[in-house]
Amino acid sequence: MIGDIRETRECQLKDPMDLFHSGQVVKICAPMVRYSKLAFRTLVRKYSCDLCYTPMIVAADFVRSAKARDSEFTTNKGDHPLIVQFAAKEAQVLCDAARIICPFADGIDLNCGCPQRWAISEGYGACLINKPELVKDMVRHVRSQIDNPKFSISIKIRIHEDLKRTVDLCQKAEAAGVSWITVHGRSIEERHQPVHYDAIKIIKQSMSIPVVANGDIKTLKDAENVHHLTEADGIMVARGLLANPAMFAGYEETPFQCIQDWVDIALEHGTPFTCFHHHLMYMMERITSKQEKKVFNVLSSTSAVLDYLNDHYGV
Repeated sequence: MIGDIRETRECQLKDPMDLFHSGQVVKICAPMVRYSKLAFRTLVRKYSCDLCYTPMIVAADFVRSAKARDSEFTTNKGDHPLIVQFAAKEAQVLCDAARIICPFADGIDLNCGCPQRWAISEGYGACLINKPELVKDMVRHVRSQIDNPKFSISIKIRIHEDLKRTVDLCQKAEAAGVSWITVHGRSIEERHQPVHYDAIKIIKQSMSIPVVANGDIKTLKDAENVHHLTEADGIMVARGLLANPAMFAGYEETPFQCIQDWVDIALEHGTPFTCFHHHLMYMMERITSKQEKKVFNVLSSTSAVLDYLNDHYGV
């Protein structure tokens, strides 16, 4: 993390709530395993993304191991406002993680939405939507132990089939002091089914804190439509930003300048080849032919990728 520790101490921490009070819909980069790391956050911030999340970090490992902290979290002074997402199931462990991260980030988010089997079997992620008292307890503990009143505490959830239970969970979290709630409009069982934007609207109407809508938002037009449908205060995007990191700036597909920016940023940050290459595969999905993909997707070194981009696109 604290890899950039001298620089982070000088960073200008921000109050993320100011974004929600700006009168504009807040444009947010979702927590994505392997992908929403510092280099990619740096890229999307260049293209009108207001707020970024880290990938989910298991709080217990983060607290226990300096090695985990160094490998899981890196930031710098331009990486703000920044929310660090944790998987946790014990209030004090989440508090300990929040205390460690507090000087380097603008808030934490408790993952109550990850539907992966491993997370649920460990007591993390989406199973927490069935434990509203535990969620309330975790939020309340962090609120009482973090001195900085501007440090945000949010939760990201999925919905219950019985929406009354989701509204109850959200209202309990609000009463405990949560700053905002992000709602992925699907149940734990749903993967590719249509997102229940109507459910997000009902939750929004039941709350007095900001609500962020998440799920199947691929373009800026989608984001505008979802805002209209849900009245949400923010829009969180995952795969849509992977495919087009310039999406929030209004580009229909990834512009070549964005690809050039990614190359420059990734090389500057020493991004591992697999991550560097995978991001480019996502970004070029819509702008390359099947034949080009066959060649590009099997390249196996940074130099081969750079040569390909230079030869084919002048990047």
